[in-house]
Amino acid sequence: MAATDFKDYYALLGVNKTASADEIKKAFRKLARQYHPDMNPGDKAAEARFKEVNEAYEVLSDPDKRKKYDQFGQYWRQAEGFGGARSGVNVDGFDFNQYGSFDDFINELLGRFGTGAGGARGYRTSPSGFGGFSGFDNFETGQTTGADLESTLTLSLSEAFRGTQKRLSLGSESIEVTIPRGVKPGTRIRVKGKGQPNPYGGQRGDLYLIVALQPHPFFHFDGDSLTCELPIAPDEAVLGGSVEVPTPDGSVTMNIPAGIRSGQTLRLRGKGWSSPKGDRGDQLVKIVIVPPRELSAIEREAYEKIRDHRSFDPRGHLKNVQL
Repeated sequence: MAATDFKDYYALLGVNKTASADEIKKAFRKLARQYHPDMNPGDKAAEARFKEVNEAYEVLSDPDKRKKYDQFGQYWRQAEGFGGARSGVNVDGFDFNQYGSFDDFINELLGRFGTGAGGARGYRTSPSGFGGFSGFDNFETGQTTGADLESTLTLSLSEAFRGTQKRLSLGSESIEVTIPRGVKPGTRIRVKGKGQPNPYGGQRGDLYLIVALQPHPFFHFDGDSLTCELPIAPDEAVLGGSVEVPTPDGSVTMNIPAGIRSGQTLRLRGKGWSSPKGDRGDQLVKIVIVPPRELSAIEREAYEKIRDHRSFDPRGHLKNVQL
């Protein structure tokens, strides 16, 4: 039934939505006598009205049908078609009684949680199409498209950086997916035609794989930037020097400027993450000055001499601090 064909059964019988069963029956009998074909021979309008009154009473006099009509309005027949009066209008995991309207049911259907790639739990994605529907504008004609699904795909950093092939299980179906190089956390990979089947026949939706990365002991992402923390010794911070720094494709030498502070960030240009096109970003190296936990006798003597002869006071600027 199209929206423009919707019939307000309560209005047809001239009663309120809160009308009791006896009030509905009384209103029906009055209108049935008024528009009965025997009382209006040859009157097509009266005959049509009589059919509408009968239709309204058939629905509103049946408690189950009336409940569906009150809940789903113009779509109550579709709701009944899904589950009829069986088991609380429940079919294929959908309990119609939990929805306030048929529109709510459709939105839930399109974003229904399902089984995603690799057995991971799938999550709803924003459906395409106007009105928040995904092809359900032609709901009654059957010309519909199944809902798109989302599922998390967890990769190692190496797989994400270099690209890989993944064989995924979608219920009883197994598919192979090409993961392009340079995907990042949150990257969406579209697998066309592997989403939710359309319950009315027609085209399946798409599956969107949302990339997540396994934790790495050294490399991290800060937004779109590849970052790392590089520990250096106090003497390297004071005197500067050259150190080896791991990058995604091997170690490189980086110069540490003398007097660097803990927390400062240095940049290795062109040594960061690879884009799907092969371009390389920068790797950001955060400096962390790490004091030794154990000292040899010579090291302790050297640090004591530095302490006794140090001209620099790192807290000199705090002497005049007050509330």
